[in-house]
Amino acid sequence: MSQLFYDAAPNATRVSPEREADRHYPEKPEAVTLFGTCVVDLFFPEAGLDAIRLLEREGVRVHFPQEQSCCGQPAWTSGYRDEAKAVARAQLDILDQSGLPVVVPSGSCAGMFRHHYPALFADEPDTLKRVETLAERTFELTEFLLKVCRVQLADRGAPSKIALHTSCSARREMNTHLHARELLQQLGAVERVDHDHESECCGFGGTFAVRHPEISSAMVSEKVDALVDTGTRQFVTTDCGCLMNIAGYAEKNQKPVEGQHILSFLWSRTQGKGGSSHE
Repeated sequence: MSQLFYDAAPNATRVSPEREADRHYPEKPEAVTLFGTCVVDLFFPEAGLDAIRLLEREGVRVHFPQEQSCCGQPAWTSGYRDEAKAVARAQLDILDQSGLPVVVPSGSCAGMFRHHYPALFADEPDTLKRVETLAERTFELTEFLLKVCRVQLADRGAPSKIALHTSCSARREMNTHLHARELLQQLGAVERVDHDHESECCGFGGTFAVRHPEISSAMVSEKVDALVDTGTRQFVTTDCGCLMNIAGYAEKNQKPVEGQHILSFLWSRTQGKGGSSHE
């Protein structure tokens, strides 16, 4: 086990396997493929649109294959290997067509491509080579903006205080919390406040919330209470599953905190508007 999980504040007690070494980042490409994720597509399409706007503002063309669907993570984490393989193989065929870098507005889905597809296809040498190539050209979107586009954000919003929730799998597999923190730090009028239990799971876990609703509810209750205790009324996150779970619980139980995908937050702050732009 390694250092605390990973640089969580203020509760420095969480541990995890060693973080992978810093990856090599390429020069900014002319175009990318956006893997939108099924949760963005079904529940938070504005996050996908704002992802496109942020990328296009950096001069990057966005290719969006209409045939894409789920990355296969729910089936994989539920133990349905064959079903996960079928879904993953379909995505691989689609993403191989262009050979472009793949950007994903979700740390957990990006982690599925980078870390779990190789395990899923370990017994198929030819497919494994394709999967390993996909893994190297897959980036979580805040990582891509920060490390590949080297974006410099100009904050045009009013003074604001927010909390950052980082998906436990995104933190563990993609260091997404570090990328999100750096981007938020560029926003001069935004104060990011730490909340207790930051590194702990919100209780969603895909099918976990369905299989173990009582445990899941207790976990998200603690997460929401920790957010409320900071005094902020807004949190942002890179993962829409967590966003749906935390914001949904808060709304149902009339807790004074609202959530937003970080990409929509970044777009609105740098456009000088209170919410996402949808022109």
